[in-house]
Amino acid sequence: MTIHPGGQNICGISIGVLSLESYFPKPPGHIKNPSSLPFTVMYEMLDGITVPELLGNPTGEMKGCLIEAAKRLEAKGVHAITGSCGFLALFQREIAQAVSVPAFVSSLIQVPMVYQMTRAPVGVLTASADALTDAHLEGVGAAGVPIVVQGLDHTEEFATVILRNERTAMDLEKVEAELIEAAQGMMARAPEIGAVVLECTDLPPYAHKLQQAIRRPVFDLTTLTTMVHDAAIRRAYSGFI
Repeated sequence: MTIHPGGQNICGISIGVLSLESYFPKPPGHIKNPSSLPFTVMYEMLDGITVPELLGNPTGEMKGCLIEAAKRLEAKGVHAITGSCGFLALFQREIAQAVSVPAFVSSLIQVPMVYQMTRAPVGVLTASADALTDAHLEGVGAAGVPIVVQGLDHTEEFATVILRNERTAMDLEKVEAELIEAAQGMMARAPEIGAVVLECTDLPPYAHKLQQAIRRPVFDLTTLTTMVHDAAIRRAYSGFI
């Protein structure tokens, strides 16, 4: 007989996602598109916290909202917590300290690991190089790691929709082309890059095409979340001896 303590309204949720408010398309591979994810998710909506707000005006009040949202996810029974924007790196330590389940709110937490794997500079493709600060890197333990940063600040489609929130309709093929062009420019000026980390959660849907273009390992939030899911909820291996 197995007796479970109960106390949860919904069961079987693997990953909780702190979700910024945004209404542009989320293609398969995006953390906010559960149709393509190999694990169950629960979203805690952060109404009023948008990408432009997080990048341009992160406040103590915002941090408090994020911590309370993380606690709500934990109370609902998630096994780990992530976020829908890599710039949440600014609050990684405080959120992780506030809950008792693993919290990894930015893909940038992979930067030190990737460097240890390659012993080469890590390429960081970010939504905004202008907004990415030393404080973000320190928040995920990446201070001092040799990186090469390439932003999408000066793109047309990506910046209009995601950075400036001027409209919600988005040309996905154009965003893919802008990403690849930016990455190729980064590789041209720093061919010693050993691997790439995508800071932005809106970029994983294009990661396979990006890898074909730059021929480097590409790490992102969706692959990281899949790894954490596999660690947090272990399953028996199939096979035979």
